[in-house]
Amino acid sequence: MVKIMLEGLLSLLGIYKIYEKWLWFQIRNGKKPDHIAIILDGNRRWAFHKSLIPWLGHRHGADKIDELLDWCIELDVKFITLYAFSTENFNRHEEEVEELMRLIEEKMRSILKNEKIYANKIKVKAIGRLDLLPPSMQEAIQQVETSTEMFSDRLLNVALAYGGRAEIVDATKKIAKKVKKGELKPEKITEKLFEQYLYTAHMPKQDADLIIRTSGEERLSGFLSWQSAYSELCFVDVNWPDFRRIDLLRAVRTYQRRKRRFGQ
Repeated sequence: MVKIMLEGLLSLLGIYKIYEKWLWFQIRNGKKPDHIAIILDGNRRWAFHKSLIPWLGHRHGADKIDELLDWCIELDVKFITLYAFSTENFNRHEEEVEELMRLIEEKMRSILKNEKIYANKIKVKAIGRLDLLPPSMQEAIQQVETSTEMFSDRLLNVALAYGGRAEIVDATKKIAKKVKKGELKPEKITEKLFEQYLYTAHMPKQDADLIIRTSGEERLSGFLSWQSAYSELCFVDVNWPDFRRIDLLRAVRTYQRRKRRFGQ
């Protein structure tokens, strides 16, 4: 409560706006990450702290994505990957999962009428074990992907029914089938070839430059297990619905201040 009151006071004083400008001044001329990936965590905690039912937190979190896209476009980020629903999330209470499925489908269908998506030429792709999703959601995903498939300026990946280990297992199975059929020799299997079978194979840049997780938790929880080998990690102590532009700018500043040697 004290934190909320303090933030409200700072907002009234206009300090946040001044801080935003200062952060932008610090990072504007530095190298921006091409690929930002975000674990959208803390929706349920946000709702709990406000004595609301869990899916209202998810709804507020879904609305925050529109603001995030605006901020990323301002930063000229080319690729965005959002962790929206994991394979483990199916183990949550049945009512919550059903509400989540409805909300995600609603959000996907809203993309079809989102002028910003088309004005900024953003291709939208869903990645994960999509066959586990309800048929109506799979249909919505197909419509969105078809309606944006001609764009190449920016790419938005939405990870649904996703798990990093599952992604690697699925890629391995595809390769194993080719080997079994005699279409691929084992000695020809390289890291570069393996990447062609990942969920992110459609991306010109699969590796994430910067991974952000909200809610204060400091783990990746299987997110982009392969693509995160050399990612810069930033853990933000704020629940996703409360994520602000200054949180993104600070994460980018952290990214810029780190020296990326890639093992060299």
